Amino acid sequence: MTVLTTATEQDTFELGVSLGQAAQIGLFVGLNGVIGAGKTVFSRGVGHGLAVSSNVQSPTFIIAQSHHGGRLPLIHADLYRLGGAEDLEQLGLDELFEPRGVVLVEWASRFADILPADRLNLTLECTQEGRRVVLQAMGAWHDDWLRSWLAQRG
Repeated sequence: MTVLTTATEQDTFELGVSLGQAAQIGLFVGLNGVIGAGKTVFSRGVGHGLAVSSNVQSPTFIIAQSHHGGRLPLIHADLYRLGGAEDLEQLGLDELFEPRGVVLVEWASRFADILPADRLNLTLECTQEGRRVVLQAMGAWHDDWLRSWLAQRG
């Protein structure tokens, strides 16, 4: 487990940019945190880092959005409004989790049992100083990727 901090919303965005710039096909990030913790700000930064052509916004009401035109495709999903695994299956969202680009899933902890076992969990926690960003790689591929990204960041 790795803990980073961001002092401002811009810092959270920039952390996402850094992750997006280093992203590889197959990167799956489960985003967690209370409403307002910065999940969408971070996701917007990832989209910027990937240079996707569309603006990354919260997909709360449409559940999932695909963003193309950048270095890699980005799938951004928000599972807040879903009731359970059967909702994912009925909507066909399980196929979004196939490694064709980068996948960001907000409220991932609600579906931890059915998300890919090899993934990066990222939790944003609000503090008086800004945000505490907890990163935990689940599986060998994401562990290697996380170590490489952290080394690049210095």
